[in-house]
Amino acid sequence: MTFARRLAAAQEQFGAVCVGADPHASILEAWGLPDSPAGLARFADIFTEAFSGSVASIKPQVAFFERHGSAGLAVLENLIGAFREAGTLVIADAKRGDIGSTMAGYAQAWLGEGPLGSDAVTLSPYLGVGALAPAFDLAAENGRGVYVLAVTSNPEGASIQGAGVPPVAQTVIDELGAWNDRLWPGQAGSIGAVVGATAGPRLAQWGISLEPLHGLILAPGVGAQGATRAEAEALAVGNLLSVPVSRGILRAGPDMSSLKDSHLTF
Repeated sequence: MTFARRLAAAQEQFGAVCVGADPHASILEAWGLPDSPAGLARFADIFTEAFSGSVASIKPQVAFFERHGSAGLAVLENLIGAFREAGTLVIADAKRGDIGSTMAGYAQAWLGEGPLGSDAVTLSPYLGVGALAPAFDLAAENGRGVYVLAVTSNPEGASIQGAGVPPVAQTVIDELGAWNDRLWPGQAGSIGAVVGATAGPRLAQWGISLEPLHGLILAPGVGAQGATRAEAEALAVGNLLSVPVSRGILRAGPDMSSLKDSHLTF
């Protein structure tokens, strides 16, 4: 079964919210945990108990595990394994992007059968969408997915993403749609675009259409960044939408009952 179909089935049961596993130092402190590998491991245990098997997907931000070195990556490996064993989809927010054998290595790490192997991974297209081909091909082969940065919510992204006629972001979306049509003809593709839930005004200003994507949308920004669920849903345009929420959910922890119910408010 393709990632797109698995995600659609999971969201039919649990909804579109994707719970962010983002153990910022401030979150660890708020949960009464040390900013250390031991604190990170305890965060992961609480997070797993709260959400494993009860949400459609989670999105661990890899940077917050990497900053603790090999011990932090070991915690991430265990977290990914626990959720995948429970049938909860894991979208690794790694934002990888490179060329040739290096890109193939990233693809094997995040979309293969190794300890970091996830159901999907985020990628950066700014070495060229075609450079991401090893990840696209492996995703199709292994029933996994990818989400490629397109229109992000940070103001620094506008100078690149909105440049040119058509805008760079539209070119990215169009190329992703062509890959979806090539790899998953006649059905929803498992390649998605990352489009900030706060980016609606930019889409209108630049004349961006998401319709050619024929795949998936990951729309961060709901909750702590100020976007609403309605703003995220307006971005779907025939694509399967996932709505990541991190701080808005994690601030309910570490109390288990509050944490378990927190995603239901979005």
